[in-house]
Amino acid sequence: MSSAVDYESVFKALAIPVAVLTPDAVIVAVNEAYLTMTRRTEADLIGRCVLSAFTFNPDADDPPALRGDELTRESLARALATGEQVRTPVQRYDIETPGHPGEFEERYLSGVTVPVLGQDGEVKLLILQGEDITDFLRQLRLCGEHGVGGLRARLEEMETDVYARARDLQDLNGRLERAYRKQCETTSALHEAVERQRRLVFDLSHDLRNPIAGLLAKLDVALSDSGADLRQSLRRLVRDAERLNAIVADMLELARLETAIPGACEPFDLGRLVLDELQRQPLTARVGPRVDPGVTVRACPVRIARLLGNLLSNADRHAASIVEVVVTARPPDAVLEVVDDGGGIAPRDRERIFERLVRLDDARRLDPQGSGLGLSIAREIAQSFGGRLYADDSPKGARLVLRLPLASSQDPEESAPADRPGRPAAP
Repeated sequence: MSSAVDYESVFKALAIPVAVLTPDAVIVAVNEAYLTMTRRTEADLIGRCVLSAFTFNPDADDPPALRGDELTRESLARALATGEQVRTPVQRYDIETPGHPGEFEERYLSGVTVPVLGQDGEVKLLILQGEDITDFLRQLRLCGEHGVGGLRARLEEMETDVYARARDLQDLNGRLERAYRKQCETTSALHEAVERQRRLVFDLSHDLRNPIAGLLAKLDVALSDSGADLRQSLRRLVRDAERLNAIVADMLELARLETAIPGACEPFDLGRLVLDELQRQPLTARVGPRVDPGVTVRACPVRIARLLGNLLSNADRHAASIVEVVVTARPPDAVLEVVDDGGGIAPRDRERIFERLVRLDDARRLDPQGSGLGLSIAREIAQSFGGRLYADDSPKGARLVLRLPLASSQDPEESAPADRPGRPAAP
């Protein structure tokens, strides 16, 4: 079921005739059952006072106290005065025969007036719920002619009908309640996402402002100091520009992940990608790769490379001397482990490190200008391809583990015979 409920359509489709009035008895909404019962159109009723919207039979011999307009007036007044629902006695409301002005068909109605209260306790709307009981009264008259047996049969038939309607209403109420809960959950999630984005923009703006200010200051010094070593100044400026570029790249990657923009998925050898990236990454620690051949996953190589780059940067920052990278197949998953021999991660912090903008004390000490987004981005990339990224136990240092579905278990069609009907050949 969709999280958005079209309450107007639900109201229109109700089997029980219902009209919605303002406190001064002006009709603002009616459902299809009400129009069918009264043989009117919305144009006849909307915007008119309910007491003047219907033509009463001038030839009816009912006393004024039993006329439909007087009974309706009384029930509306009581509901307004008490703020409680009022059951209207059976009332006669003869309907003018379509195409025969001045000719009326005798009809009878039983109903309930329900006030809708605002937060201040005042009545904001009135709901008229009606039920045409003309046929029932006719049956009673016939039963008077055919005896008690006929009356009992008719009552049993009515009881079955009432039970069926009650069951339908209970089912509808359950669906509406579930839809309302789902809508509340969705709204809450949207509020949380907006608040998270607001905090993220604020914090990243602060992170951007510091290197921009430093860059401007260094440029100002370089321009004003004629004796400064220009090459050395440029090197410092390049480092600041690289820092800015890294923050902008993180922001762009987060925007892609938040909007669920997919990368181009394809099967590739995870071990080969790891070896290629190790050649490109300028790491200070010694790297010991242990890569099994033929560990194939289906994902976006560019994003997995970004994930690996974040893991390697984190390990290189914390390692004492060695970073170990392991790729192996443990069906149904391909497993990538990045292990360093640094200070490790306390068990209580193993989930916190994947939260946005969270930086532990060691991270702040080793890289004061870090944004705290690298591991969060890495986990979101893993999850976008059906994988998991987590911190695991390690005898020394930190062990970060990525699990991605193996291509054969993730996509059975990859290994399907090329001549099978409806199945394309595997690339």
